[in-house]
Amino acid sequence: MFDEDPFSAPAKKALPLEAQLEGASIDELEARIVRLKAEIAQCEAAITAKRAQRAAADAVFGGGS
Repeated sequence: MFDEDPFSAPAKKALPLEAQLEGASIDELEARIVRLKAEIAQCEAAITAKRAQRAAADAVFGGGS
């Protein structure tokens, strides 16, 4: 059995960020910024949660450096 369909369209290569930004409209760029800020907020929340978990574990097991 074949893993790939010989009749499917070839996979597109991702454009470099600079090319993506150059071809985007102002509205697309603003929407991208909103999405990126939301992703940053999620990352910051995950960091805060992981630090709290580590502090709790350090309190129980006496770890920390």
